[in-house]
Amino acid sequence: MTKWRLRLGLLVVAMVCLMMSASFAAPSSGGTIRISGAWALYPMVIKWAEVYKAAHPSIRIDISAGGAGKGAADALGGLVDIGMVSRAIHPDEVSKGGWYVPVVKDAVFPTINSRNPFVKQIYARGIKREILIGIWKKTITNWSQVIPGTNAPLHVYTRSDACGAAETWAAYLGCKQENLKGTAVYGDPGVAQAIQRDPYGIGFNNLNYCYDVRTTMPVPGIFIAPIDLNGDGKIVRAEHFYSSISHLLRAVNDGVYPSPPARNLNFLCKGKPNATTAAFIKWCLTSGQQYAKTNGYVSLSGKTLAAALAKL
Repeated sequence: MTKWRLRLGLLVVAMVCLMMSASFAAPSSGGTIRISGAWALYPMVIKWAEVYKAAHPSIRIDISAGGAGKGAADALGGLVDIGMVSRAIHPDEVSKGGWYVPVVKDAVFPTINSRNPFVKQIYARGIKREILIGIWKKTITNWSQVIPGTNAPLHVYTRSDACGAAETWAAYLGCKQENLKGTAVYGDPGVAQAIQRDPYGIGFNNLNYCYDVRTTMPVPGIFIAPIDLNGDGKIVRAEHFYSSISHLLRAVNDGVYPSPPARNLNFLCKGKPNATTAAFIKWCLTSGQQYAKTNGYVSLSGKTLAAALAKL
């Protein structure tokens, strides 16, 4: 009887181990990963999902954009497995059970219409931070207050959705998203389209909505307005990194372009992710990093990647 019970016990242990190994198996076992959130991360995750699904055809990945606020709410509410969050994770999100890792880096840039009649002057002088503060406070309402000797109304655009781009841009200007004044537009594509239609407009966009990563050229109708980082009234060589997407990415990577508005982009989950989701996140932090630069992002440093992988 004792030997029979021992054998039965060993059999039960073996079955439990088998069940556990199956539940944490590689994603070949199938499953669905639901993702929503930041427009900033959306193009990168689309690429990651495309490559990942080619290697794991049994996995389904559903992705929708809608802003970092939506991604965080969806993840913490259990509506998705991953929330794309293009800003720092808030303490209250952690207190609600949020688990997160950075996955890539990009930046927010001030954008103007390529047909702005003062483009040459803007590119020669740049725009000082204190001028940008005045623009989004609406104390500066004419381009003459930005470029002396000019005269045209200045139309300011901001975001209507709770988003990482607006929160990050506001942080650079020393305020919060709700303090940014201007015509509120939904989503990164919405702001880009508003700028494309308005020669006198100024807004802010994530890099992927300023440059076409396929051609490496600026999106038609949109130019990034250079920031006069040292405040001397001109764009010197060290500040002139807007000629190509590769120069911009290098400036973000090297810290020449300040943070904020540069920042890490995060995956947020409700508690530690399940095996299928964790396998995808691990892939994004390892093999997936090779796709960052060619898709308009900066891959994470080795130290940051190691810390993120340790959380898995």
